[in-house]
Order: sequence, then structure tokens, then C-alpha cells
Amino acid sequence: MQSMNLFAYEVSIWLIPVLLAITFHEAAHGLVAHWLGDDTAWNLGRVSFNPLVHVDPFGTVLLPGLLLASGAPFLFGYAKPVPVKFAALRHPRRDMMLVAAAGPLMNLLLAIIAALAIHLVPLVPGMAAEWLARNLQNALVLNVVLMVFNLLPIPPLDGGRIITGLLPRRLAVPFASIERFGMLPLLALIFLLPMLGAEFDVVARVIGRSTEFVLRIILHLTANV
Repeated sequence: MQSMNLFAYEVSIWLIPVLLAITFHEAAHGLVAHWLGDDTAWNLGRVSFNPLVHVDPFGTVLLPGLLLASGAPFLFGYAKPVPVKFAALRHPRRDMMLVAAAGPLMNLLLAIIAALAIHLVPLVPGMAAEWLARNLQNALVLNVVLMVFNLLPIPPLDGGRIITGLLPRRLAVPFASIERFGMLPLLALIFLLPMLGAEFDVVARVIGRSTEFVLRIILHLTANV
């Protein structure tokens, strides 16, 4: 019974941060696309802060759960991608980069808000203070991880789309074609490379070091150090 209670507690302090992080991330993509001329996501009801419209059974539930249960060095997930018709944007190459950048920037904003909210924890009474503190700490770290992860320069991640917009057209087209494979190449890098040895675990090292760097800056700016 105690182990079940501990598991339920762990789920409770991760579930809210995960749902908020991915929901706001995807809603930001759709909202910026709407501002820039593409109403695809808007018309489909995907510009919403209701997590149910963004949940992907594997990326939102199963993948974070497996990483949490396996004691992975970092936790992340993803939602159903917001549909964007880049040809409908007013300035497709430039606006594609702005739409892509909106998600990671939203995660950065959420991380800063979580860091600032940590100062309010002493005002909360009893056991609720510890629960709130853990939620905010997890929200801070998770949002930074998601920002860093999504900025990796690999399609279909946001970083890959930003790179596509920056590349000359003759290079952008073959580079963007990687996106047709979806998340499979990236998941292979994350889960298969470590099996070859710690020295091959490049993605985890990049995410880990970048996350630590960004966290130090946020904690310093929000007077949490």
C-alpha cells in the first residue's frame, strides 16, 4: 500500500507539469500560425489550453511514464503536433521559423513563471507546501528540458524546422524530407545509441548540459540561488 501511495504521489507531481508544458507548447504553435495567416489549427479547435485535444497516447502518457519508471536522466514527452499549412502563411519561410520557435519560447516562459512561483511556497500551509514545491520544481526542469529537446536541429522538431527556414532552398528541401520519418530517428538516437556505450549517448549529454546551463541562468535571474 505504501509503495502504491508513493507511486501515486510521484504521478501527481509530474502529471500537472507534463500536461501544462505540452498543452501550452502546442497551443502556442497554433496561435502564432493563426496570427501569421494559417487558420488550420484554429478551425480544428487545436488553439486550446484543454490538454485533451493535444494528448498523444504514446508521447504524452506512455513515453513519460516509461522514462519515469526506468529512472531516466531526463523526462520529456510530446503531444499531437498542431497542423500547420506553411503555404498559407504570409511569408512561409520566415513565418515557419516563427511558428516553430513559439513552442520552445512558451516552455521558457513557463519555466520562468515556475521559478518565480517558488517564492510563494512558504505562504502555503502544511503538506500542500511540499507538494506545490515539487510541482513547481518539476515544471521548471521539465519545461527547460522540453525547450532544449525541441530546439535540437533535427526534423520534425522545432529546431529542425528553424534550420530548414535558414538553409538555402537547395539544402532545405532534402533536409526537411527527414520529417517524413516522424519521431522514429530521434527515438532511435535516444534509446538505441546508449546501448552501444555511455560515450555514444550524445543526445542525453547535449540535453543534460544545455538544460543545466539554462536552469542556472533562470535560477539566477529569479533570485533562487
